[in-house]
Amino acid sequence: MRVLLLGGTAEGRALAQALHPQVDIVSSLAGRVPDPALPVGPVRIGGFGGIGGLRRWLRDERIDAVVDATHPFAATMTAHAAQVCRELHLPHLVLARPAWDPGAATVVASDHSAAEEVARQGYARVFLTTGRSAVGAFADSDAWFLIRAVTAPDDARLPRRHRLLLSRGPYRYEDERRLMADHRIDALVTKNSGGEMTRGKLDAAAALRIPVVMVARPPLPDGVRTVGTVEEAVHWVSDHTSNSNVGN
Repeated sequence: MRVLLLGGTAEGRALAQALHPQVDIVSSLAGRVPDPALPVGPVRIGGFGGIGGLRRWLRDERIDAVVDATHPFAATMTAHAAQVCRELHLPHLVLARPAWDPGAATVVASDHSAAEEVARQGYARVFLTTGRSAVGAFADSDAWFLIRAVTAPDDARLPRRHRLLLSRGPYRYEDERRLMADHRIDALVTKNSGGEMTRGKLDAAAALRIPVVMVARPPLPDGVRTVGTVEEAVHWVSDHTSNSNVGN
């Protein structure tokens, strides 16, 4: 059985580690991050060229199943994988890390809605952790931003007043609390990415009584099979591997 693992996350790397070398698995990374952390086993980097390209690649590589362990906000890739697997009748699983409980956070539907909330509340010093692709929504804001991202956004998309902090998690609670206090942050803007690697900022904001604006996750495609842990994904792949070997 040959499996395509759509990765680029800690969960994707952990799943590849758990399955290799018992399962013939190929991990695929989007290629948007320089020097990415690579999983064990074969890896391809770059896009597929849309739905048609993904369909051709799956056929050419004789893929038997697809596990989507991409970031919860990689909505386009997730939608494409679901559609193509449905068309080709391929087993398909989404490994989606559990979302954070928003608690007292103001939940909004998009990056632009988050920018509108920042303006509406009059926040002056904002810790922005929504990723480089979302920074442009805040370009016209009058607030000052501490922007944290793995790679730098285009200069044209940056707010007029900001400090850019390039780094990659995980982040500790103590460091997050110190960072927000030192920069006199009065609001945190984040996506509901879930997981433990970046949760420290939420706990730090709560301790400092800093309000949180949280962008909700995009909905998953209808009818997809979903699990929340690497262990569940391993069991799913193992079950399908066993079924594919019956009669061989």
